[in-house]
Amino acid sequence: MTADARTPEFFATPGYGDTQLARMRYHQAVRIGDRVEISGQGGWDDELAFPESLEEEIVRAFDNVERTLATAGASWPDVISVDSFHVPAAEGEIGEAHNRVMVDQFRRRMGERAPIWTEIGVPALGAPGMRVEIKVTAILGSGRRADRAAGSVDA
Repeated sequence: MTADARTPEFFATPGYGDTQLARMRYHQAVRIGDRVEISGQGGWDDELAFPESLEEEIVRAFDNVERTLATAGASWPDVISVDSFHVPAAEGEIGEAHNRVMVDQFRRRMGERAPIWTEIGVPALGAPGMRVEIKVTAILGSGRRADRAAGSVDA
């Protein structure tokens, strides 16, 4: 392993990431070699406002994961692990509405590739009104390698 492969490179997602770096002192992503870790992404817009619809909030969170991965040179097919945090609508369960949209977004963005996923119910998240947060780990090129191993991509 070269020194460059061990040196962390930090990224702020253009727009809201620049705002969060200035206000809250954190980056949205870090890349070390071919590994990318991103901080939890919510369903906010660049002004950090949330939509009324839970479905739209989850889709935006996936969009923000995609934007953040791209700033570090990764994409959804590179994702190997997902942790999602949810404020349940009812006590005792995250609920079908969260699960349905999450699974639909996995299929739309990753096809048949399935990452490991931990789904966690929490009483509150980092911003008022926030109902979902998604954090991922990616290995650059792993999606293409997995597709090749399964025989679905021409080498």
